[in-house]
Amino acid sequence: MLKGFTTILIKELKELMRDPKILIGMIVLPLIMFPVLGLVMGFAVQTAQTEAQRATLLVVDNDCGNWSQVFVGYLNSTMNVEVLNNTSPQSVIDRGLLAQYNSSTFVVIPSGFSDNLTRHNAGEWNVTGVVNAYGVFNGGGGIFSGVGGSTVTAVIAGFNRAVAPDVVAVSQSSVIKGTITEGVSVSVLSGLLLTQSIALPITIMVMLTYAMQIAATSVAMEKEEKTLETLLTTPVDRFAILMGKVSSTIIVAGVAAVTVLIGYNYMLGSLSVGIAGNSGGSVDLVALGLVPSVGGYILLGISLFFTLLSALALAVVMSAFSENVRGAQALVGYIYPLIFIPAMALIYLDVNSLPLAIKAIFYAIPYSHPILAAKAVVTGDYGTVVFGIVYVAVFTIVIMYIASRLFATEKILTAKLKFGRGKAKQHSE
Repeated sequence: MLKGFTTILIKELKELMRDPKILIGMIVLPLIMFPVLGLVMGFAVQTAQTEAQRATLLVVDNDCGNWSQVFVGYLNSTMNVEVLNNTSPQSVIDRGLLAQYNSSTFVVIPSGFSDNLTRHNAGEWNVTGVVNAYGVFNGGGGIFSGVGGSTVTAVIAGFNRAVAPDVVAVSQSSVIKGTITEGVSVSVLSGLLLTQSIALPITIMVMLTYAMQIAATSVAMEKEEKTLETLLTTPVDRFAILMGKVSSTIIVAGVAAVTVLIGYNYMLGSLSVGIAGNSGGSVDLVALGLVPSVGGYILLGISLFFTLLSALALAVVMSAFSENVRGAQALVGYIYPLIFIPAMALIYLDVNSLPLAIKAIFYAIPYSHPILAAKAVVTGDYGTVVFGIVYVAVFTIVIMYIASRLFATEKILTAKLKFGRGKAKQHSE
């Protein structure tokens, strides 16, 4: 039983060890990719902590009584506080005071707050003071968005423990696209963003890698089985052969983009059913403008389509430099970090908060754009989506031109990727 197992095992190990393409994909790339992801997550955590420390809580004191001053003093002992008087919540937004004070959250102490706390302490336990907390919903935020609202809630809970149980209640509201939405907590909306930020990047990541592996076998299998030589000697135009192969990838890309949009729309619809506001009623995401419009879905679909097309075309070109299917799949594996790193990083990061150099890197990677587009269509930032579509389309055209030049010569039969002396060489068998 298992006679000759050791011999076969040694033989297979030697073949694998002789193929540097496989070793690089299995050993070197993970050693690069995971530390980079670790740095990204560490940067995200550090950025969130730094923003929390630097953030200023804007307090609008419309009561100006003794208890409101005590409350403001307690807030000031725990965080940076700027106080305004006799200002409406909408005026805070319209005058750009949040940006002026570098704040994403503000608290309004309404008139009668001190009187209610005085009555509560006098024995009217059913009377409490209510403050209104407003958090800005940032549709491009990462996994740590919405921290500001949670911080305010925790500070108010600390004030209640220091003074009297449940003496102050907080009513959460959100600022969405410059408009105040009463009774909707920004943390609830951030939970929606979190689900979107995780689900869509992972879906795109799996779809791209799976599709590229299939496309990589298109040319490599014909080279391995020696059918490509016969195909190129037929009276069929070589560009027609290329377009035939690419057209199949276009169909696959189109179908994949449609299926992703259908699933994405169903996911958002399912989430809206389960989200409730402070009043107990369900939140209408369409009315809040947090569901992409028809035009937004179309732009997102186009972005997905061109991204898939560029990935599949690149897989076809990469497979031309391999001798067999295994080599083609190993070569395509070199592209995976350009898919995995943006997908995972954009779960944790808000690209708009990054330094310009790092932000430019993300925009330069074509596989970042459908994820950026998914966030942009929610906030109505269609310029970012259109830019991504144009950029990825140009990238695809360049890849297609390289593929057409490759198919126009005999290099399609002889091209091989060698790692001798640190550079690629082409030679004929």
